[in-house]
Amino acid sequence: MLGRNSSHMWGVVLETPDPLALAEFYSALMDWKIVKEGPDFVALAPLGDHVEYLAFQRSPDYEQPTWPNKSHKQQMMMHLDIEVPDLEKAVRFATEAGATEADHQPQDTVRVMLDPDGHPFCLYVDTSG
Repeated sequence: MLGRNSSHMWGVVLETPDPLALAEFYSALMDWKIVKEGPDFVALAPLGDHVEYLAFQRSPDYEQPTWPNKSHKQQMMMHLDIEVPDLEKAVRFATEAGATEADHQPQDTVRVMLDPDGHPFCLYVDTSG
């Protein structure tokens, strides 16, 4: 992109009725810190010199997606994949932080989780090597 360099930020933004609450959940889950906080937008970033972020934007009319997708229901637009060294420990940690395990689990090495606002995210172990 014209004029972009490696110091320019990039990120993903999730809609939520409560940006700070969802940011606090992902801050605990990812061990990232809140780097920008306002009433309608909160951003997290990993510790250190990184340019990526995960942010949360207020959306008063937010509707939780269904998992798996169902016809005529709010569809999942995206999900986060988070590699972990121990799947069962990661599921316990995520659950204690406020996530729920989805009823439908399509793979043995992946756990589909739902954050407190219902966004799906996947915890997985790498079995390729």
